[in-house]
Amino acid sequence: MKKIVLTGGGTAGHVTPNLALLPSLQERGYEIHYIGSYSGIEKKLIEAVGIPYDGISSGKLRRYFDWKNFSDPFRVVKGYAEARSLLKKYHPDVVFSKGGFVAVPVVLAAKHFHIPTIIHESDMTPGLANKICIPSAAKVCCNFPETVPYLPEDKAVLTGSPIRRELLEGDRLTGLQFTHLSGAKPIILVIGGSLGAIHINTAIRNLLPRLLEQYQVIHICGKGHLDEDLIGRPGYVQYEYVDAPLRHLFAAANLIISRAGANSICEILALRKPNILIPLSAAASRGDQILNARSFEKQGFSTVLEEENMNDETLLEAIHSTLARRREFISAMEQSNLTDAIGIIMGLIESYAERK
Repeated sequence: MKKIVLTGGGTAGHVTPNLALLPSLQERGYEIHYIGSYSGIEKKLIEAVGIPYDGISSGKLRRYFDWKNFSDPFRVVKGYAEARSLLKKYHPDVVFSKGGFVAVPVVLAAKHFHIPTIIHESDMTPGLANKICIPSAAKVCCNFPETVPYLPEDKAVLTGSPIRRELLEGDRLTGLQFTHLSGAKPIILVIGGSLGAIHINTAIRNLLPRLLEQYQVIHICGKGHLDEDLIGRPGYVQYEYVDAPLRHLFAAANLIISRAGANSICEILALRKPNILIPLSAAASRGDQILNARSFEKQGFSTVLEEENMNDETLLEAIHSTLARRREFISAMEQSNLTDAIGIIMGLIESYAERK
């Protein structure tokens, strides 16, 4: 039986692509183990699907001053020792890393044992954790054509991001029934991320009286961000978080408004949904969402509205114009070759697993 160790954590974005690979790995008979942090979000997500999980010590490597910079290197060293012990125990044929700082000791331990590692980088430019891991990797998968020049020529593979199968199996009627909306008006699905996006939430609610004249709105606003005054308003439904029914909400939507996290926009691409991307500003991030969004805009997949330029008029105009050009956006997305990430990545995994 072929064996694989998956790793990655810190945010849901470092876990969901691993989850997307699980059905294909299981169908091909792999023995699967997951190495993450002791108590990160990855532990809950992976244990929920019944995959054996091991936690290791993890420390963050920061570019700025923080007192934890003095203690975290010791956590990384401890995590490296724990990862070596686990890899020696499981003897995997290959390691697949989705990134995050917990993956660093796992990838370095795999190098020690000459276990081939495949890395996936979601954003336009590699983050610090993956920069550390790339020299130890056999291949580095990426989402954007613009990323390839940042990677070693002999390691770069343009794959796109693995998408969970169930997201592609939504049913529009089920989505309408779940939300109690009708098919009479176009539906806008607003996704602020797992924690919500206050600026987007505020902009949508300020514009709501004008939006509801022509559209209906499904608003996933994040934990703690429900507006009780708007509960029961005709044509508007809000949720803190949506799990399994999300695929049906995607199917019901005519337009998606979203942040520009790499995994989220790759899901939108796979669903062929016209969309408006409002990336996190450079002041609130390292600017990766802006780069992600501009790449999708350049490829004809998205309308981009930067947060600094967002107001009632610019947001309403972006909605009107994107829906008016919806066929153009759908056509561009249909022509994308980044639609078989799971197939390409599984091909890489198989090729390296068979060499052991």
